[in-house]
Amino acid sequence: MLEFNWPWAFFLLPLPLLSWALLPAAARQQSALMVPFFAQLQQQSQAQQENPSSLLRALWLLLVWLLLLSAVARPQWLGEAINLPASGRDLLIAVDISGSMKTPDMKLEGKAVTRLQVVKQVVGDFVERRKNDRLGLVLFGSQAYLQAPLTFDRNTVKLLLNEAQLGFAGEKTAIGDAIGLAIKRLRLRPADSRVLILLTDGANTSGEVSPMQAAKLAEQTQVKIYTIGVGADEMQTGGIFGTSFGRRTVNPSADLDEKSLLAMAQLTGGQYFRARNPQELQAIYQQLDKLEPIEQEQETFRPISSLFHWPLALACFLYFTGLIAALIKNALGSSSGASSQ
Repeated sequence: MLEFNWPWAFFLLPLPLLSWALLPAAARQQSALMVPFFAQLQQQSQAQQENPSSLLRALWLLLVWLLLLSAVARPQWLGEAINLPASGRDLLIAVDISGSMKTPDMKLEGKAVTRLQVVKQVVGDFVERRKNDRLGLVLFGSQAYLQAPLTFDRNTVKLLLNEAQLGFAGEKTAIGDAIGLAIKRLRLRPADSRVLILLTDGANTSGEVSPMQAAKLAEQTQVKIYTIGVGADEMQTGGIFGTSFGRRTVNPSADLDEKSLLAMAQLTGGQYFRARNPQELQAIYQQLDKLEPIEQEQETFRPISSLFHWPLALACFLYFTGLIAALIKNALGSSSGASSQ
């Protein structure tokens, strides 16, 4: 459907006529030269004024003016309405990309990989399955960043997650700031659909807001927080020249603050999960898949294509074509007058 974004521009249509009627005519300068054939020139001038080409010229200028006004009015074409999903959650995923997420205590297909590599694979699959949800992505280290706002475009969210690199947000962990940023983005959404899934492998070591302060604010704004602690309980380190000599078993998740993660989840009505390996992490996100969708207001989207360049281009073409035609006509008239003399 064609419509004009600024239709008031057409009120300027009579402006040239008003200018011609209200503004005084330009004063004619009297020539100081004696022209012996002045009467003949005057007759030719009157004949030109009575010529039908004057009417065509006026219509031509009127058409150019109308096309210019059409361009100013910003014509646009509205496409067919597209219905957006009417149910689902507003779900923000907060992923820890601090330095500790490079710990290679996970295994995929028998190979040791970092925690972040496992998170990208499992969370990426989770994102693809949430077809009726608005998804957003928060990345946090020493600072928290909104990497993707709430959107139905799951492919973009997954792409931005896969492009996340360790240390981009700093080496420390600002859990409280990540929750605060998520609350800021979720607080204007329907109250029954605000969900934050926060994944971390450590404790809060940076930021302006403590995790429990942020959790209390989340409770007040009805944001439900699901927390996930990721990292193995045991890991073999050391070893001389690839042998078992000198190897020892350590707990790479000793810094994980499970107490705070559990308290934040319980305070906001969510749950705390522990993922020690890729299988457990996969099972957690499958359980999160069972969140019941909440009915939301139906939304529609109509694609808009701007068309102002078409009348503008046509106006320029007509104007310069007429101008060139007038110049050629005058040149031919001058040459014929000179030859007759």
